[in-house]
Amino acid sequence: MYPLLIVLTILAAVLLIGVVLIQKSKGGGLSSSFAGSNQVLGVRRTNSFIEKLTWSLAGAICVLAILSTFFMPRAIVNKARVASPAPVEQTQGGNFDTKAPAATPAPAAQPAAPVAPAAPESK
Repeated sequence: MYPLLIVLTILAAVLLIGVVLIQKSKGGGLSSSFAGSNQVLGVRRTNSFIEKLTWSLAGAICVLAILSTFFMPRAIVNKARVASPAPVEQTQGGNFDTKAPAATPAPAAQPAAPVAPAAPESK
């Protein structure tokens, strides 16, 4: 279904391009080639038809684009280029209820040598 929706979207887009190219800016377009008053499609009918066709094709492209998102195939998860790492087995942990070792007392800090006062500066 997805490829069919894509083909229909492309077909509608190509037709929309053709319809827009047929139109002339400022409202002339295909109607300007029908200058006589005895044609089957009058000037007003031609503009109305091409305008309706333009809006219809634009709407069809929008609807087909939304539908294609619903019918888009899902991503394949198992097809990776990089091999996944081997699973790591969880083993039963050891006995973690052991007592902490007794703390050894820190050595006493030795007093620092006294610093002689500085002599006053003379000027």
